[in-house]
Amino acid sequence: MNKDNIKLGIAPIAWTNDDMPDLGAENTFRQCVSEMALAGFSGCEVGNKYPKDVKELKKQLDMRGLSIANQWFSSFILTQPMEKVERDFAAQCEFLRAMGAKIIGASEQSYSIQGTDIPVFEGKYVMNAKEWEKLAAGLNKLGKIAQSYGISLTYHHHMGTVVQTAEETDRLMEMTDPELFSLLYDTGHLAYCGEDVTEVLRKHVGRVKHVHLKDIRPEVVNKVRAERLSFLQGVRAGTFTVPGDGAIDFAPVFDILDRAGYKGWMIVEAEQDPAAADPLEYALKARKYIAEKAGI
Repeated sequence: MNKDNIKLGIAPIAWTNDDMPDLGAENTFRQCVSEMALAGFSGCEVGNKYPKDVKELKKQLDMRGLSIANQWFSSFILTQPMEKVERDFAAQCEFLRAMGAKIIGASEQSYSIQGTDIPVFEGKYVMNAKEWEKLAAGLNKLGKIAQSYGISLTYHHHMGTVVQTAEETDRLMEMTDPELFSLLYDTGHLAYCGEDVTEVLRKHVGRVKHVHLKDIRPEVVNKVRAERLSFLQGVRAGTFTVPGDGAIDFAPVFDILDRAGYKGWMIVEAEQDPAAADPLEYALKARKYIAEKAGI
């Protein structure tokens, strides 16, 4: 890949889990960002232990040569007043602009089962036609708000949510404005639900503005399905891992992105139990694999 086009980052969820705070409770913010830098990454996303004060956060990141690439935004377009969603979204865009970030990653959390005990392969909510229209219109509105802050809105398709599958991702992309709305492409979530990760990328690479590099362990995915486990139970069991440690061949992914002239962040994001998967060890493993397969 063209190293001048790509910035490599890693998500703090390998050190401290936002959804399950007991995972990595012993790991501090400073340890997390220090180990990110030590492993050879230049950026990260925002975690629950990060300082809320922009000046302090910038200081800690600058000392380590890191910058903020993106931050997750939980949208509730289907179930909350749009005025509240827009207000919360604008506040997060303001924070990201202050941090110099250019991407915000939204995921519709209305009816999401990702944080529940519901079996992830059985309980996913399916939207009706009116809900699809409401979601697409709401996301276009958020896209306009993001642009006013100099930020691009990307959408994170995610297991257990209303936009999970390739078909749902296709539909959302068709219903939204390409000038306002882009895709956060996540290899792990597509592979988890049985989709062809390269096919989805080929179809939408022109609208991809952020990339999550996440691998899966098929034997754990099979266990999640067979034992009717929830999404979070799957995380604890080891569903996800870093590129190079699971089943996905990332060479075609890197090739498709490179041929399309993708410019932006690629973020290693693999939530695991830090007690079972040492975050620094796996960060180093991911960095080595990317260097070998992508040449960066």
